[in-house]
Amino acid sequence: MASPATVSAKIVWFLIALLSVIFTVFFFLPASWMGVLIERQTLGRLSLCDAQGSFWNGSGFVGVAAGVNDPVTPLFPGRFNWKISPLILLTQLDLELQNPEALSVPVKIAGNFSEWHVSPSVLVLPTERLEGLGAPLNTIGPSGKLHLSWNNLQFMRDGSILNAQGQLQLNLSEMASRLSPVRPLGSYKMVFDLQGVDADVSLVTETGPMMLSGSGLVKAGHFQFSGKAWAQEGQETKLANLLNLLGQRRKDGDKDVIALEFK
Repeated sequence: MASPATVSAKIVWFLIALLSVIFTVFFFLPASWMGVLIERQTLGRLSLCDAQGSFWNGSGFVGVAAGVNDPVTPLFPGRFNWKISPLILLTQLDLELQNPEALSVPVKIAGNFSEWHVSPSVLVLPTERLEGLGAPLNTIGPSGKLHLSWNNLQFMRDGSILNAQGQLQLNLSEMASRLSPVRPLGSYKMVFDLQGVDADVSLVTETGPMMLSGSGLVKAGHFQFSGKAWAQEGQETKLANLLNLLGQRRKDGDKDVIALEFK
């Protein structure tokens, strides 16, 4: 019969071997595991394609498919490279995301599973994807330059509720439409002021000739917006058909405008 010391030694060595296997598995997780997380968090709307490297230090491009049987196409320019600190095993977040073609500067995410912040950056968005939002954008066929920027974003998890603090700014520059000979139609700025689970929204025009303005809010995941669109003086005839697609005409003082209403 083995002595207690011998049994204890075997248990210790077994635990050491087991821990070695566990750490080996964790540190050599393939990059495809990141793809599983992305698909789960976005409910299958986004995919990580051509994943290379490991879960801790890898790269891939973010893609989207129009339908179940359609091929996945890149949503953003370039490949995203990520580095994840092993401290995540201790519930500490320390992640860096790079993509020189899509991000102005690398994004750093730090904190823990209950509270974390995202460093400022600017993300290039694909204008052609706007058509996927449905009418009237799929008819208008917008083109231009879209950039989403943010300051230091703070996220806090309270059970199943995710609260956010900070500001997102969407810049739509040199926008145009296949339905209008006027190019560009204008440049616009949309600001989202994040306040917990809600957000205030504002839209302003930086340059015309198509003018847009309005305000709204995002509450409990529901988007509400009230605004108006109109043409600069002298451009009414050229923009009439396009403006009529955006909404119903109404009077705003002595001026005809298009009501932009989303409830």
